Amino acid sequence: MQPDRQNAAGIGELIKLALVFIRRQYLVIIFATLLASAASLIYLRLVSPAYTAQVQVLFENPRAQFLQKQSLLSEPTVDVTQIETQLQIIKSQATAAAVIKQLTLADHPDFKEVRPLQSWLLGLLRRWRSAPSQGAQPTPPEQPSEATIANFLDRLSAGRVGYSHVIEIAFTSSDPALAADIANAIAKAYINDQLEAKFEATRTATSWLRERLRNLGEEALTAERAVEAYKSQNNIVSSGGKPIDEQQITELNTRLATARAQSSEATAKLSRYEALLAVDPAKPSSIGNLDAIGSDAMNSPIITSLRQQYLELARREAELSARVGRDHLAVVNIRNRLREFRVSILDEVKRLSEISRSEAELAKQRQQEIEKRLSVAIAQSRLTNSAELTIRDLESRAKSLRGLYDTFLQQYMGSAQQESFPISETRVIFPASAAQTKSKPKAKVVLSVGLLGGLALGLLLGFVRDVMDRVFRTSSQLEAALDLPCLSLVPILSLPRQQRSAARPQQTQEDSNQRILSSAPDIHRAVVGMPLSRYTEAIRSIKIAIDHSPAKTPNQVIGVTSALPNEGKTTIAASVAQLIGHSGKKVIIVDCDLRNPSLSARLVPKALDGIIEVMKGDRSLDEVVWRDPNTTLAVLPAVQRGRVLHSSELLSDGSICKLFDRLRQSYDYVIVDLPPLSPLVDVRVTAPLIDCYVLVVEWGRTKIDVVQHALHTAPTISDSLIGAVLNKTDIKAMARYDTHRSDYYDDSHYIRYGLSSS
Repeated sequence: MQPDRQNAAGIGELIKLALVFIRRQYLVIIFATLLASAASLIYLRLVSPAYTAQVQVLFENPRAQFLQKQSLLSEPTVDVTQIETQLQIIKSQATAAAVIKQLTLADHPDFKEVRPLQSWLLGLLRRWRSAPSQGAQPTPPEQPSEATIANFLDRLSAGRVGYSHVIEIAFTSSDPALAADIANAIAKAYINDQLEAKFEATRTATSWLRERLRNLGEEALTAERAVEAYKSQNNIVSSGGKPIDEQQITELNTRLATARAQSSEATAKLSRYEALLAVDPAKPSSIGNLDAIGSDAMNSPIITSLRQQYLELARREAELSARVGRDHLAVVNIRNRLREFRVSILDEVKRLSEISRSEAELAKQRQQEIEKRLSVAIAQSRLTNSAELTIRDLESRAKSLRGLYDTFLQQYMGSAQQESFPISETRVIFPASAAQTKSKPKAKVVLSVGLLGGLALGLLLGFVRDVMDRVFRTSSQLEAALDLPCLSLVPILSLPRQQRSAARPQQTQEDSNQRILSSAPDIHRAVVGMPLSRYTEAIRSIKIAIDHSPAKTPNQVIGVTSALPNEGKTTIAASVAQLIGHSGKKVIIVDCDLRNPSLSARLVPKALDGIIEVMKGDRSLDEVVWRDPNTTLAVLPAVQRGRVLHSSELLSDGSICKLFDRLRQSYDYVIVDLPPLSPLVDVRVTAPLIDCYVLVVEWGRTKIDVVQHALHTAPTISDSLIGAVLNKTDIKAMARYDTHRSDYYDDSHYIRYGLSSS
């Protein structure tokens, strides 16, 4: 179940990302879709309608069975390659030229018009193919021009219908009747071309057969005459082979096999006799092997009589031995007589062995005699074998030539008959007719392509726009790019109309003399005027991050800076100071942007002296500090009397360190409005003065690479940063960028606790 849940979550996340992407780029997508749809409508209005006529041709083999047997040419196998070849023939320039001449289409407007680019390319191709010394060959008057043929082929199409043997020929023209006539003419020209090609092939083959038959007849007659001449020279009456007595050799082979069998049998019998005679006659076991000799020993009456007497004595010996014992005199006498019988039997066996030896020698001599006669017969046959092989080879060649002549004669007769029976392998099964509806442009297809193409183009442009959007949009993006926590998302503050009209009251002379902030301009007092706004809640988040820094050290002096000017760092610094002062803490905001003191110009435009005069000793701190009567906020301005050339030296002077030590003792918080990082180097020298820094980044405008480069060039500042603030955030647009926390930006969550969306 766990992998299924993960897959479902992954698919849901992808769908959510896609929907958010569309919400971000929907204007681009809609614009591209409308533009492509408008282009499709213009195309439909400008392009003239065209009509397509179609004719279907069946490519098969309808030849009669009796003609297939007599056909000189092999029957073509209808396969993909064969059909593709026929399609190329249909779309060839030869077929186009024949139809153009037949219907006189050279002057028709559909084929007379030539595109400039196409004409130029055709001319260039002709010049490249022709030799440098040869000029361009003019087109014959009866032949259509290449431009006309090219226009004709552009309107012609041919293809196979499914996996069948049906070819569909289509032609497109502005005139539906003309399109049907041309399509039918193309089919007819193709069928006529097939018939003409078959006639030409058959005529060529018949002519070749006629010449080949004449040569084969002469060769067969010459071979037959050579056979008869060779028989006469070698006195060969017939092909049966009178000089070679094959029957004699066969008979000798049979007799030799019989003689070898008899010789082997006699030798084996002699071996058995010799094995029996090799046994000691005194042993009774010498008589037990008589059966192994064979039928000669068993048929001998002498051996049979002696053996019967021997067996009778052996029985009597066994009986007496059982009654009186083996050592009795009668038993010993019987045993002696048994020994005599064995000797007599072996003597008779010796006689039979001699007879067997004579028979073996006689069989061997007979075998040798037959082998000699066979060798002589074979030697004689070898002498006459050459003549026999020669006559057989001559007869075989003569017979082959005669058979080949007969076969070619049959083919020739069949091809001659086939010429009088013309038939094509193709036929029209569905002729073309005038179309009632236009084939192009198809309004639905063009509009669908335009709509889908515009949608795809819009998605592509939106994707490119999304990829090229290298600015800060979300807190997670900021944290990943800068490796800093995002302290707050400060929204764009839209002041009410009444408050906006009273935002810039003129300071009275009394206020200037007493250095009292009568009213802060614009949005610097928004946290006081709108304490339950979303903007004030974002400033509170910055205040909490300052008080609860992970460094576990008190952050009393807080520097506020940015990478570029006009990112709202001064507004953030003033708002944080106003919030702290409104809470009852003693706070002072110091304008350290000596080259462009925008904070002083907005809060105390009538100030005559500031931080530079205090550093020089011209004024005391109490003489230049301005105070807010409604809160405990104090302002230490910077008065610009001229161009400050060495602002970094002023901020690194020892006098400013003493000034900040005094501020630490007099105030709970010191908020320092610093210059931006990228244009100036002043912020880099303020590290000894500041406890922590807050980086302000403008939402949707500041480039990621610019901020990264600014922090890389100021490592001392980067190490002391407690986080960054996304300023001027469009909260309504955040849901389109921050997909994981889209519900976080809903105003209903804030309204529930009495907070306004401003």
